[in-house]
Amino acid sequence: QVQLVESGGGLVQAGGSLSLSCAASGTISSINDMGWYRQAPGKQRELVAAITSGGSTNYADSVKGRFTISRDNAKNTVYLQMNLLKPEDTAVYYCHAEIRRRYGWAYTNYWGRGTQVTVSS
Repeated sequence: QVQLVESGGGLVQAGGSLSLSCAASGTISSINDMGWYRQAPGKQRELVAAITSGGSTNYADSVKGRFTISRDNAKNTVYLQMNLLKPEDTAVYYCHAEIRRRYGWAYTNYWGRGTQVTVSS
């Protein structure tokens, strides 16, 4: 069994900062890409930021320069530091990881349950 458990999130005023973390646990052999997605009410889920196992990063244009993604491969954990938050960043944020399970041969997509981020104006 593999789980992604998110922590962080909450309520913050515009211009403030929040940090998210997501730890993968279970029978894991290796993790490929990890990332964060978000879904606002009435909208589709969208990529916020992603990071490869080698540390290469990719950001949505709307968060470039404000958000930073990082990971600790030894802890199977991915982080998202969010600065200069705007009301339009309000959404449920989901952790994602491509994981190969122990004794497995293929990578599978796993998702966290999501954590609410609310930015007040």
